[in-house]
Amino acid sequence: MKKLMTATVAAALVAGCTPNDPTFSSFFSEAGSQTDQGDFGNASMNNMMVQTGQQDYTINLARRFASEVNSTVNFAFNSTVLDASARATLMRQADWIRQFPEVRFRVYGHTDLVGSNAYNRNLGLRRAQAVVAFLSSQGISRSRLEAVASFGETRPVVVTESRERRNRRTVTEVSGFVDNDPILLNGKYAQVIFREYVASAVPPSSLAGTQIETGAGG
Repeated sequence: MKKLMTATVAAALVAGCTPNDPTFSSFFSEAGSQTDQGDFGNASMNNMMVQTGQQDYTINLARRFASEVNSTVNFAFNSTVLDASARATLMRQADWIRQFPEVRFRVYGHTDLVGSNAYNRNLGLRRAQAVVAFLSSQGISRSRLEAVASFGETRPVVVTESRERRNRRTVTEVSGFVDNDPILLNGKYAQVIFREYVASAVPPSSLAGTQIETGAGG
C-alpha cells in the first residue's frame, strides 16, 4: 500500500508538469546543463556594488520607492485639497519614507493646461507644498522634504487643452541623502529597518488640514 501511494504521488507531481515547464526540465536534466539567466547571485552582486560605490545609492532607492509605493497624487481642478485617496497614498509614502531617515525627498507639482503658465507654475508649487505639509504631519522631518520645484503645465501626462485630472498631480521622488553622505547607510541597513520597525508601532499624528485655492488655473 505504501509503495502504491508513493507511486501515485510521484505520478501526480510529474503529471502536473510539462516538458516545457522549468521545474520539469530542471528535474530531468543533468546538473549544470541549463544556463544561468543571471538571477543567481544578483542580491550579493548588488550589495557588493553598493558597498564599493559602483552602484548609485540614490538611483537604487529612487527605483525602489517608485516600484513599492504610488509616488503620485491627483487634485481637483484649481485646487490644492488632498482628498481621501490622496491622503491614503501619502500615508503609504510616509510609511516608506520613515524606513530611511537618512534619505531626502523632493515633491514636484504639476497642473493641467487650463490657465496661464505663470499661474499654473505657482499652483503646482502650492500643491507640492500641501503634500510636504501632509508628510510632515505624519512624522517626516521638514528638513528632509523639498517642495521647491514645480513644472506647472509643462509636463502633462495627457496632452490636452481641456481639464485633465491625471495632469493635476504631485510626484514624490528620492532626491539624495541628508548631509549628502550616502555612507550613512553603508552597512547599516539592518539597523535602520529594525529601528523603523519598532517605531512603526507608534500611531501617526492626525491628518493635516487642507485648503482650497481659487483662481483660473488647472
